[in-house]
Amino acid sequence: MVEMDVAVEMPKPKVTERVAWQVNGWPVALVAFVLLVAGVVQFSVGAAHGEGGMIALGSVLFVVGVIVAAGLTPVSPGRARVLQILGRYAGTIRTDGLRWVNPISTRREVSTRIRNHETAVAKVNDADGNPIEIAAVVVWQVEDTAQAMFEVDDFVEFVAIQTETAVRHIANSYPYDVHTDDGGLSLRDSTDEITETLSAEIAARVQAAGVHVIESRITHLAYAPEIAQAMLRRQQAGAVVAARQRIVEGAVGMVELALDRLSEHEVVELDEERKATMVSNLMVVLCGDRDAQPVVNAGSLYQ
Repeated sequence: MVEMDVAVEMPKPKVTERVAWQVNGWPVALVAFVLLVAGVVQFSVGAAHGEGGMIALGSVLFVVGVIVAAGLTPVSPGRARVLQILGRYAGTIRTDGLRWVNPISTRREVSTRIRNHETAVAKVNDADGNPIEIAAVVVWQVEDTAQAMFEVDDFVEFVAIQTETAVRHIANSYPYDVHTDDGGLSLRDSTDEITETLSAEIAARVQAAGVHVIESRITHLAYAPEIAQAMLRRQQAGAVVAARQRIVEGAVGMVELALDRLSEHEVVELDEERKATMVSNLMVVLCGDRDAQPVVNAGSLYQ
């Protein structure tokens, strides 16, 4: 059995998600609309009557309305807005609807919906050195938007690369199949244990990007084409040996039962030589690949 340590050391995050300052955007939108309309009206009336004060007031109202309106931010369900003010992280908005924030802040949208990523089929060597083909799918979701935006360059690409790295590491750490009697984990037979280990390793690798791994599964697993036929013959030979073993075990039990019944009902007295001959004949009949051809012995066993 292969023991693995899936702990992957990642640097501690410098920025973590926090709630940004925000208010309901609809009342602010109404105020911005009133300011814009009032500014246009004041400017138009002042221009018509040649009133410089009204023109100035109208201009100020209009500019203030534009600034107020610039802080309106729509947030869709399943998405978040990451705010920065003069280069500094100012918080994250997860509440959907129309929100109002600091007008001078920059707002970057991040999807918090569940995603999946399927790796390409990779050709790697298993723990026994056999070339195999393996692919996996991981279901993940952004949990910390601040880490996703500021800890890595591209968190989507980061998840893809780290997932492929984890899949290759898992493939290198376990054999494709176990051919000995001592057992142990294998990629083919220990699906639940392997996928649990894979999920834990991927989660440890992408933690720095603020990503939560929901599930991972191996979607493709096979020997490489150059050894597939040889491994198939090996598996077939193992199956034949196992079947023969079952047949022999059953035949021994049947022969033992036959001897016990003959002795119990006193059908015939058999000495050791005749018992050996009977056992040999029954084993040939029960374990042979072909139907036995009966031979009538008209003579004596001792001639």
